[in-house]
Amino acid sequence: MKKLTAKSKTLAGITGLLFGLTVSVGALAADPTYKAEKSQAEANYDAQKDRCDALSGNDKDVCIKQAKADKERAEADAKAQHKSRDAAADAREDKMDADYKVAKEKCDAFKGDEKDACQERAKAKYNK
Repeated sequence: MKKLTAKSKTLAGITGLLFGLTVSVGALAADPTYKAEKSQAEANYDAQKDRCDALSGNDKDVCIKQAKADKERAEADAKAQHKSRDAAADAREDKMDADYKVAKEKCDAFKGDEKDACQERAKAKYNK
């Protein structure tokens, strides 16, 4: 078995990190609400930046930094909301699975066709 060097371990770690980031960014990009919120943040930034053009010196610099900060804040909020929606969806699915198991267990009190019908109702109710 070949021993990994520090360089190959570092390269493997970086590759894994980049893959994880790519997957995370891909999931965010697939969410239309996230895309819309990000586009809105970009549009707001552009509008604020245009207003900064009327200023000069440090006032202009502060205005641009404020516009960038507002954009980053809006993007962070959009990302947090996206993750929150995903967590809520996962929780709903977990609850449905738990309820399905209970309903299926209740069907064990029946026999034959009645048990089969009970199990079919549970599958239909919990989308299984």
